[in-house]
Amino acid sequence: MLTYTAAVTDIRRVADRRDFRRFIDYAYERNAADPHWVPPLRLAEHERLTPAKNPFFEHADVDLLLASRGDRIVGRIAAIDDRLHNDTHRDNVAMFGFFEAEDEDASHALLASVEAWARARGRSAVRGPMNPSLNESAGLLVDGFDADPVLMMPHNPREYAAHIESAGYSKIKDLFAWTYDLRSGPPAAIVKLAARLRDKHGVTVRQLNLKEFTREVERLRAIYSAAWERNWGFVPPTAAEFRRLAAELKPIFDPRGALVAEVGGDVVACLVAVPDINQALKGTSGRLLGLALPRLLLRKRYITQLRLLLLGVDARYRAFGLYPLLIHEWGQRLRGSQYTTAEFSWVLEDNRDINQPAEMAGARRYKTYRIYEKAVA
Repeated sequence: MLTYTAAVTDIRRVADRRDFRRFIDYAYERNAADPHWVPPLRLAEHERLTPAKNPFFEHADVDLLLASRGDRIVGRIAAIDDRLHNDTHRDNVAMFGFFEAEDEDASHALLASVEAWARARGRSAVRGPMNPSLNESAGLLVDGFDADPVLMMPHNPREYAAHIESAGYSKIKDLFAWTYDLRSGPPAAIVKLAARLRDKHGVTVRQLNLKEFTREVERLRAIYSAAWERNWGFVPPTAAEFRRLAAELKPIFDPRGALVAEVGGDVVACLVAVPDINQALKGTSGRLLGLALPRLLLRKRYITQLRLLLLGVDARYRAFGLYPLLIHEWGQRLRGSQYTTAEFSWVLEDNRDINQPAEMAGARRYKTYRIYEKAVA
């Protein structure tokens, strides 16, 4: 087994169940003192990093690495070679993800290990963080540390950006998060535009039908893939990947938060938001043992925030202006519910099709996540 060493920090591959548990646990240990960090469910983290349970591994090779000093773990990172990404974009990059480190020395040792791993595989650059891809969780928080993260969004110590940049990495893309007050209602211009779209193009909007969940999920995947196909870094999720994410989210799903737009009976756009279960997970340490599960279920009634995680329009219908229509209809259907705010996340910094309608609707950009890259050839 290869060992990479930098200063007094040793890097080793996760080789057994004990190392795997330590890899998972380190994130909880490292962030325990941060009042805004929300522990994800440990079971979900285990499944996300287990090849037999995550279809992502069908098209990607992943090595999990631990940093240690003596018997003490001081960091972790995943080295990721996503063949589907490189084939889709004719690219030659490896990724890093699931990054946590005690200090700059540990950060540099971990990143250097991924770089060596990438070079050994013939890759010319390393990009990240990807956890493990843009279709799940990505980016390093660089602005907006004073608010809790919503479901499936990262939160990390402020110093990580400096550690990564001092290792030679530069920004390649920023991702934005917007916060939206659902109680305020959309501006009059949005309401007028929505009415005109319905009348002129015969657009109908309906809620997702949970009784046809499997079929609806496939419709969403088709729209998601068509809407995002030209976006930076996007790799259409395989059917198995999309089904896994949908199955993970189904237990917390609220049909009021998900809409599809149809023209002539064909689905041409979608908006999917899910309750921010992080509001219920805070303080659980990510474990659902004993009375933790019933307490978590009881807390669901106190969830007041949604995460809008999917907003897409088929390229053939983008000129219709369906984004404002969807946001307006969504707000109308949620009026009077327990939900008071929503986060739109994440959005590419140069995606005017989403950023402009979000701002028009009254949303406020309040967090920035950064993806870095470094040439290693």
